[in-house]
Amino acid sequence: MGDEIGQSKGWYFNIVTHEVEKEGQSKAKDLLGPFATREEAADALQIIRAREERKDAEDRSWGNS
Repeated sequence: MGDEIGQSKGWYFNIVTHEVEKEGQSKAKDLLGPFATREEAADALQIIRAREERKDAEDRSWGNS
């Protein structure tokens, strides 16, 4: 997602302000991403929650093997 000068072209979700933004607007520690689109970044919390649920289910399945 980087361009020729190394800056990301992705979108980020700011966990403090709950705003979608480009890289460099806020401290990295406050950001989730990068996401490919502004819409994905806006849904960051739901996307991450779904990933965690999927991974938890995989862990439970693996533990029962």
